[in-house]
Amino acid sequence: GQTRARLVDDFIPFIQQMLAKYPAIRASRLHSMCKARGYTGSKSGFRPIVAKYRPIKPREAFVRRQVLAGEEGQIDWGYFGKIKTGRAERKLWAFVVTLSYSRKRFVWFSMECAMPAFLRGHVKAFEYFGGVFRQGLYDNLKSAVLERHGDAIRFHPSMLALARHYHFEPKPCNIRRGNEKGRVERSIRDIRDNFFVARQWVDLDDLNRQALAWCEEIAQERVVPDNRSLRVCDAYEQEKA
Repeated sequence: GQTRARLVDDFIPFIQQMLAKYPAIRASRLHSMCKARGYTGSKSGFRPIVAKYRPIKPREAFVRRQVLAGEEGQIDWGYFGKIKTGRAERKLWAFVVTLSYSRKRFVWFSMECAMPAFLRGHVKAFEYFGGVFRQGLYDNLKSAVLERHGDAIRFHPSMLALARHYHFEPKPCNIRRGNEKGRVERSIRDIRDNFFVARQWVDLDDLNRQALAWCEEIAQERVVPDNRSLRVCDAYEQEKA
């Protein structure tokens, strides 16, 4: 190892210079360039040396978003497969709202996910929470956002009317910024894995009763990920206030 290190020592400044200029240059290419300049060490020993000096690509860091109590709710639909109603098969959707501060959530199952159901879901959620968040965060859902070009956004007029009536601001996520809406996405995963799986229910009303009972249950037990000393139900009391 030491002989190899000594062999390569004279070439380190050149290697560093090339890597600074061409960060993606292959070790084999660098090896032949050094060889042309008098390096006599083997190719296999050369790779780890190049790896050591290769600049590390900056990974995109997702900072955990800090949110104030009552400030934000995240809203989305989750698809829960097909169910039989009489002879027909219908799609089952869950309208989910997660309060970003306390992680308290609301779940409402529906066989529709068009605009009327979307609006009804909001009204039911506000009744359930006993209040309204300041900002609703949406993943460019068709029901919320008609079209967007970069930051220019055209909201659905019904969505805007709802927001005006309840005094909250609708806000779409930035495109391909999944971490912004991670709280509601985790809620949907959790509903799928910990509530819905192997669940027996008579009809939609029964399923929705069970879903709300489950929301109460987890709010009593779970702790808030950002603040391990606080349970969801206690954080929610702060939010309600």
